[in-house]
Amino acid sequence: MLHRRPDLVPPVWAAAMAMMTLLALCGPAQAHPASPQMPAHPPSQSTGAGAASAAAAPAWPTSTIHWVVADLPPHFTFKDGRAPQRPQDLGEGEVDGFLHLLVDRMPQFRHEFLEVSLPRFEALARQGETLCSVLHVRTPERLQWLYFTSLYPPQVSRQIHVVVRLEDMGKFVKDGQVLQLSDLLQRSDLVGLLPRNRSYGPRIDKLLATHPERAPRTIVAGRSTNLLPMLKARRMDYTLEYPATVDDYMAQHPEAPGLAKLPVAEGRSTTLATAGCSRTPEGRVAILAIDKALRQMAVDPQRDAWIRAWRRKLPLDAEDHQRLLRYLDERGRGPAQVD
Repeated sequence: MLHRRPDLVPPVWAAAMAMMTLLALCGPAQAHPASPQMPAHPPSQSTGAGAASAAAAPAWPTSTIHWVVADLPPHFTFKDGRAPQRPQDLGEGEVDGFLHLLVDRMPQFRHEFLEVSLPRFEALARQGETLCSVLHVRTPERLQWLYFTSLYPPQVSRQIHVVVRLEDMGKFVKDGQVLQLSDLLQRSDLVGLLPRNRSYGPRIDKLLATHPERAPRTIVAGRSTNLLPMLKARRMDYTLEYPATVDDYMAQHPEAPGLAKLPVAEGRSTTLATAGCSRTPEGRVAILAIDKALRQMAVDPQRDAWIRAWRRKLPLDAEDHQRLLRYLDERGRGPAQVD
């Protein structure tokens, strides 16, 4: 279901709000941006404890971030099959859980959610609509229409695997050797199929682009970006997917044929998790605010607690955990990272 965004405010006012919020973002990373407009307080709150409470209150929202969402379990899951209406409706997966952490640290914005496809997202952004997403990784092509900031380093759960039917394992695995996607693309006896416009990280993306005549055919995947139902239905021999996505799908559809996940040598090419916003003045304000919220999270004294809460359902392994801590240490000390 598509949730329509409200009418845009007149361009002059939108630009003014964007400029005021941008100025607020220039403060230190540890402080929330100041609001360009604050409500008037009743006289009873003008002195003493009331004044202190008012000073500590968060800024009222002055503009809106429209977040692109999609039902991509287990990374981003719609509760009861419905797109979130409010931040509290967000799920607890890797991506939607992290988005919830971000918006909690951005009280200067209203947060609304729209379920749109990647092609529609791109079309709207190129038309000047301001939208943001934590679902789309940075690619050279997307830099033409999105600002990006990085959120956290690659995780084991994001290593791309070749997914095949269990009964066909013998066609892919030989003598326990690690599968090479470059070798797989040379074989004419196996048919692959991939979702159109999906990125698998720079190494795999380059491999597919360099040999388009050998790359698997792509199709529009519809609401879901995975093709696992088609693989089970024997419409192709393999696809590429995250292992956690396969596990979640098989838990919901345990009937035969089963599916197997095969790691590939190129699978570690997945890039940093990123947030992206339209290349508009309002989009730049939003991406700077997202970057600032991330840097606040990095230096939060309760950092260990929010990491545990975020990864409660899919705990980090030791290597991922240490990589995340090193990354957050660096982000907390450094300046804004927006491109």
